Amino acid sequence: MKFPKQKIYKALLILALVLVVLFLGFYFFRDSLLKQAISKITNKMNTEYNSTFSVKSASFDGLSGIKLTDVILVPKNADTLCHIHKIETSISLSNLLIGDVQIGTLKIDNGYIQLVKKGNVRNFDAFLKKDKADSDKNEKRKYATFAYRIISKLLNLVPTDMKLENLNFRIDDNGKKASIAINKLILDNKQLETNLHVQSKDFDQRWNIKGFADPRNKKADIRFFNLDTGAIRVPYLDERYNLKASFDSIRLNVENIEKDGSELHIDGFTSISNLKIIHPKIASKDVVIKNARFDYRFLLGDDFISIDSTSTMQLNKIKVKPYISYNTEKDTTYTLKVNIPKMKAQDFIVSLPDGLFTHFQGMEATGNFDYKLDFKFNKNNPNDLVFDSKLNKEDLRITKYGEADLNKLNGEFVYRAIIQNVLQRPILVGNANPNYTPLDQISPYLRKSVLTTEDPSFFSHRGFINEAFKQSILKNIRTKKFSRGASTISMQLIKNVFLTREKTLSRKLEEILLVYILENNRIASKERMLEVYFNIIEWGPNVYGIGEASHFYFQKRPADLTLNECLFLATIIPKPRKFMYQFNDQGNLKDFAVKNQKFLSNLMLRRGVLVSEDTIGGLRPVYISGNARSFIRIKALDSTAIPVDSLARDDEFDL
Repeated sequence: MKFPKQKIYKALLILALVLVVLFLGFYFFRDSLLKQAISKITNKMNTEYNSTFSVKSASFDGLSGIKLTDVILVPKNADTLCHIHKIETSISLSNLLIGDVQIGTLKIDNGYIQLVKKGNVRNFDAFLKKDKADSDKNEKRKYATFAYRIISKLLNLVPTDMKLENLNFRIDDNGKKASIAINKLILDNKQLETNLHVQSKDFDQRWNIKGFADPRNKKADIRFFNLDTGAIRVPYLDERYNLKASFDSIRLNVENIEKDGSELHIDGFTSISNLKIIHPKIASKDVVIKNARFDYRFLLGDDFISIDSTSTMQLNKIKVKPYISYNTEKDTTYTLKVNIPKMKAQDFIVSLPDGLFTHFQGMEATGNFDYKLDFKFNKNNPNDLVFDSKLNKEDLRITKYGEADLNKLNGEFVYRAIIQNVLQRPILVGNANPNYTPLDQISPYLRKSVLTTEDPSFFSHRGFINEAFKQSILKNIRTKKFSRGASTISMQLIKNVFLTREKTLSRKLEEILLVYILENNRIASKERMLEVYFNIIEWGPNVYGIGEASHFYFQKRPADLTLNECLFLATIIPKPRKFMYQFNDQGNLKDFAVKNQKFLSNLMLRRGVLVSEDTIGGLRPVYISGNARSFIRIKALDSTAIPVDSLARDDEFDL
């Protein structure tokens, strides 16, 4: 069916007239419409967010420009969240007609945005509440669709041309304050440049941010520099978390944000130079990472969020291929895979961050290695946890040790414990010390008891027990804290002889690497390691080594200790300085201590470590005859003494 050209022209003319009428109506009544929109926002802020929103004046400038003055947002019974003196902006009318708010230009003169916490009251709490409509939905959120919608809306609110002057961002967390003043920020023709004035209690700096920003095409390449001398310091973290962080420069790059079917891809990279971190829980020294880069590919689907395995993390010369996934398709599962491709051992050593591995400084090695870690945790089936760690060596050999010379274990040396940063008296580990006891002169009962409590598979493992690690991870996940470790005798030996008892991440990481080197390069025999262990560990207040301990408690040689005495000594290793709390006022073992020893002996019987003939007559009372008895008497006189868990380790640090 054909329409006459005349009718088509008439239809187009009518449509044009309707559009003209709509345009004229919008043009002449736009100020009224703007006031209605502001009134709607004001009402929503009041009813849904319990906040007062006000605008002193609002008017159109030209066809799509808007001018606002004194825009203020104040939550009820809280500090002002936002006060902007002057805003000039333009909105894309074509996008507005399809319901998409897209800001074209933006100019802000004078104002501030502040986040304030006083006591437990925060001036932004009302805006963190979940939308009731969203919380009532039973339908599972599709991560890719949700993320792409949020990203698109946020980027549409970033203008293509922007000029900000004298805009301040402030944080006040119960007196812990920091501020970032934007003296001038210009985004023109996709080029961004800004000067910031950053202040906190301890420093005052000027930063420069410049680069490329294209919000419409979802691309950016931005760099941070310090206009003053020295590194850029990060505000607020110092006062809030006792964490000092600084860096020379940071580069943030977003190459692509694209939704392909049900998957969202976000690609780019970020790099940082001379990152310095200072925190007492991380290391006792400043940790410095000279160069780090992360080439990332984030993938989001209907039921997963992941960092794709094509991503690469580089730390100096160390390259890591990570895969991290959170999946809710069937069960909630967390997956972590780490792959360090084949690399030179020496490149690995020199790439370790300064301050984090101080005992490796000066170490030299030949050969190559590669490493893989596979971890998977199912929230609904935690016992199916997967933990598989593999290191493959290729002619790997340590040619020179650093500060921690592991060969020291094979000869005579002086050991000095460090407790609460205090260096203890020197203990000679060697035959020149009359209290030194060779392994074959220690009661077999004590060797068996200590191995059962501390490390049953000591003679078969290579420093670590995968199953123990798995159980440690499970408990830490359940308790949501580091409540259990997986320490072996090898790890305790390294910690005591070469490291300190400081509770830092650095110490734990060094311990793991040194144990691996010790065990997998067979630097010392298992028998020698166990002998040194028995002769250096603390068995009581200022009591080191089994030679001193057997006299301190029983006035005996280690070879003459009975089974009951050995069971007692094995159970006090976790808390040796508080052994006296296992005894009552009459000097006899309390019921819980007797139960602990009975449990240990039964466990050894079940495992075949003991035979029934060893326990004929049952457990006999332990009689303390040495100098330890004076500590029990002092405890009995102390009416404020509080019993403690005898199985909690004095120097325990679980990660």
